[in-house]
Amino acid sequence: MPKMKTKSSAKKRFKVTSKGKVKAGSAFSSHMMMNKPKSMKRKARRTGLLSDPDAKIILTNWLPYNRKKKKVSNKEPYIAKADRAAAAKKGAK
Repeated sequence: MPKMKTKSSAKKRFKVTSKGKVKAGSAFSSHMMMNKPKSMKRKARRTGLLSDPDAKIILTNWLPYNRKKKKVSNKEPYIAKADRAAAAKKGAK
C-alpha cells in the first residue's frame, strides 16, 4: 500500500493540537478592513478551533498522519485478593 500524501495547502493552513483538535485562522481578515466593524477585526486576529464535522474532514482527507490513535490500556482490571485466591484454587484442581 503506498503512502498517503498530506495536502501541502492544508499543512500551511491548519495545526493539530495535542488532543487532536484542529486549529485554523479566521476568515474575512485580509482586505477591505475599513468596511468591517472593529469587533470583527479584533476577533479575526486569533485562531480558533474547527467544529468536529469540519475537523474530521480535514483530518481524514488532507492530514492523514495527524490523526490521533486511540490508546489501548495495558492495565489489567483490579481483582480483589479473595477473588485471586479463589481463582488460584480452581486452577490448581
